[in-house]
Amino acid sequence: MPVSVGAIIRENQYLTKLIIDPSFRDVIDDDAALAASPAAAAILTALVTAGPQSRVSLARRLGFSSAAVTKAARPLIDAGYLTEMDATERSGPGAGRPASPLTVHPDREFFVGVKLTADELIGVVCDLTAQVRAVAHRPLRSAAVIDVLDEIATLVDGLLDERFRDRTRRLGLAVSGDVDRASGLVRYSPFLQWHNVELARLAANATGLTVTVENDVKALTTAEHWFGEGAGAESFALVTVGSGIGCGLVVNGRPVTGAHGVAGEIGHLSVDASGPECHCGARGCVEAIAGTEPIVAAVRAVTGREVTAEESYALARQGDAGVAAVFARAGEAIGLAIAAVANLVGPARIVVSGEGLAAYDLFEPHIRAAFERQAFGAAADCPLSIRPLPFEEWARGAAAASIQNRLIPL
Repeated sequence: MPVSVGAIIRENQYLTKLIIDPSFRDVIDDDAALAASPAAAAILTALVTAGPQSRVSLARRLGFSSAAVTKAARPLIDAGYLTEMDATERSGPGAGRPASPLTVHPDREFFVGVKLTADELIGVVCDLTAQVRAVAHRPLRSAAVIDVLDEIATLVDGLLDERFRDRTRRLGLAVSGDVDRASGLVRYSPFLQWHNVELARLAANATGLTVTVENDVKALTTAEHWFGEGAGAESFALVTVGSGIGCGLVVNGRPVTGAHGVAGEIGHLSVDASGPECHCGARGCVEAIAGTEPIVAAVRAVTGREVTAEESYALARQGDAGVAAVFARAGEAIGLAIAAVANLVGPARIVVSGEGLAAYDLFEPHIRAAFERQAFGAAADCPLSIRPLPFEEWARGAAAASIQNRLIPL
């Protein structure tokens, strides 16, 4: 695909800064320093995700000696990534001199995150601790790759004003479907109708930034694991309901991706071998029954009316028995899928989110009934928590995936 004039200008600006601005070269060199020092990367990651800690606490948490923590932290302090807080008094037998906890300087580096939907881009700028500092939305006039890339470049350029531009070098993109994060390849995205798109490479050319591409649910799971509901949990699952049915998994404190990057795709568990055909080619997938479009199609078939999703919700709440049965079937399919997660993985908690929560009251009794019926033994005790997350949080998930790649390179 031809490189746009804007991409050439951005790349030239980047190279100019690299040549004439020594501080910018220092920022680039920090990447190599982190990659070459696992201890430094581990310390920065712990402080980014868990907040201020003393050197003694970090040594205990990471299994390092206090001397090793002090040595590894010094370059991060010198580079402006960490600062020392005011000393706090120690107490108890053998107490030494007051401790000065280390904390992250969040503005040291910024990250852009963009969530791609079929008709809109949602973008955010996050600091190093994934706090959202700016938000922008941009409609997509088409899902053609070249058009989406142009819109991404325009969105990013608009987000990066004078507050952020000089300290932003990384972009995270969150896309539905089968994504290979290591290579940045989108193998298949059903809502964009993309096949084998080298999105990381193309977006890097279009924006001049280092790009991380991740499945949108897994990106959201990263944000929840590091900064949200799953913070500190050794195991949890995030299930999303809406246009698609997705799942992100964390086991033993680490995300589960599988050999091919598609672990957790509960939307494509078959719960009815004779059920409707799914866009993936299989039959009876959870997503083919409980995704927003299949639900609306089923309601239209029951009512004989060209209803919208919102009108479908209203009919069910008004007591239309046929429409209520559609939501009951969808809720049961989701509940069976969640039970499969509980049985196979045994997470400490399961978080349910997604734009489909607008209809969650219609699903919930059927989800819980199917879950309790299908979950084996103590797996049925796994708590289900409902966490509404707008698309800005999904964009934050894309930024979180970029932060994660910055600290723990693949």
